[in-house]
Amino acid sequence: MAQLLDLDAEVLADHIASIVAWLPVAAAPRRIVDLGSGTGAGTFALLRRFPEAEVIAVDASPHHLRRLRDKAASQGLAGRVHAVEADLDGAWPELGAPELVWASASLHHMADPDRTLRQVHDALAPGGLLAVVELSGFPRFLPEDAPKDRPGLEERCHAALADRHAEQMPHRGADWGPRLAAAGFTVEGERTITVNLEPPHSEAVGRYALNGLRRIRTAVAPLLHAEDLGALDRLLDTDGPHGILRRDDLTVRTERTVWAARRQERSAHPAGRPDRAT
Repeated sequence: MAQLLDLDAEVLADHIASIVAWLPVAAAPRRIVDLGSGTGAGTFALLRRFPEAEVIAVDASPHHLRRLRDKAASQGLAGRVHAVEADLDGAWPELGAPELVWASASLHHMADPDRTLRQVHDALAPGGLLAVVELSGFPRFLPEDAPKDRPGLEERCHAALADRHAEQMPHRGADWGPRLAAAGFTVEGERTITVNLEPPHSEAVGRYALNGLRRIRTAVAPLLHAEDLGALDRLLDTDGPHGILRRDDLTVRTERTVWAARRQERSAHPAGRPDRAT
């Protein structure tokens, strides 16, 4: 998973940067929290956008945070990155009063995302901004008529994966606007970015496709017909003649939606919740 996150950051760097550039920040933040930081795709985009800021990267995976710290050190940014290992479904970590919180592809993993949104609201400095970024799903890489022996294979894999996610992550694909409003935020903007990267590509796209389809295979193998599973394994065979790394027709197709929501200086809390910061 860590390698896939790193490849996502590399291949889609321009699109992540465009989301960060779009954020309606009132003033350049000095303290930023990256909730569910993974290996740091958002962290480093935010550091580049706000050169005076420090980022608190929060993740439940010590391995992801170790990679993030190593990358920060290699880029001379160790003094601006603070890693916090925490399960956000448990006790809320001490994060200070950030002016900006970034939550990319993380809220749908929460057991109770509405609770998480309320906690973010109360942690933010008054006037602070929360950016929620969600993916439409794993990117698509293959042409619709590929592979020749099992056309449409990728879409069938994604359909099986969607069934699994519906059971395991019921909040995936949620419309976060109403939930943000219910938590006391004012939603100031919503934007969907369509990604369609066509060939030719760097070799990173092939590795991104390989790792993405490997992860999908792990999740959906029991749900696939034997013929589909065999075709998928041929694509994942890096030594075989039909391996995905040998294809020159790969694309990267996906969508990301971002919501920008502000904690007002004085906000009315649902159900009479007090404003801790006032």
